[in-house]
Amino acid sequence: MRKRPIELKVIIRYFLGLNFVRQTVIAGNWKMHMTCAETENFLKDFIPLIENINTNRNIVIAPPYTAISTFASFSDSMNLNIASQNIHWEDSGAFTAEISPVMLLEHNVKYAIVGHSEPRKYFSESDEQINKRAKSAQSNGLTPIVCVGETLEQRERGEAERIISRQVEQGLEGTNSSDLIVAYEPIWAIGTGKTCEAEDANKICKLIRNLIGYEDVVIQYGGSVKPNNIDEIMSMSDIDGVLVGGASLDPISFARIANFK
Repeated sequence: MRKRPIELKVIIRYFLGLNFVRQTVIAGNWKMHMTCAETENFLKDFIPLIENINTNRNIVIAPPYTAISTFASFSDSMNLNIASQNIHWEDSGAFTAEISPVMLLEHNVKYAIVGHSEPRKYFSESDEQINKRAKSAQSNGLTPIVCVGETLEQRERGEAERIISRQVEQGLEGTNSSDLIVAYEPIWAIGTGKTCEAEDANKICKLIRNLIGYEDVVIQYGGSVKPNNIDEIMSMSDIDGVLVGGASLDPISFARIANFK
């Protein structure tokens, strides 16, 4: 596996003996949940619960497209940002059911999830398409959250590292490592109640960091993240945040995750 070139500032910081302080990004993916009214009710309850959160923690929520404008009217909190659940690589065109970066920027969206296991599974998204989406996000001033992860069958065959390496190499080709988030989401742990052991997840996140070759890249873990396991997950050396599904739909649960100890 060919590693990405190490950026100059990484080399400088290494020789100066400076420690890396990566930002923590706690993101919630609402998937096909939440109407506009439900979004408004959620945010009224949730925002007061993160008012005193550590300023190094960036809280991100990806609502369904219909609720983005509702969310935008509440996202004045300095630590609360909007993500899109996907993004197309063209600004406009005959792409039914897609959404363009221009449309997202109009609503103050800052992040875009690409390569999630569900579009990969249900809509046969390829690493090449995911790469185009990631580059589109960056070229339009959005930060992509690029998801990678293996199936249970691949893991049991001992192929997890090979699969992750391919997804990172092909999905991130030509992207800017300093404006990027990678989310490791083992597919077998998404929505199943099963959680990858924290040490195992940390091992894969370290692999991803080494493959990218940029120490400051933010790497999240996703897969049945809940209030009762967030503290252990976030104690790991190479896990900088989480991408949360079901637990992000409840303001109290997601606030507990955001305020991990």
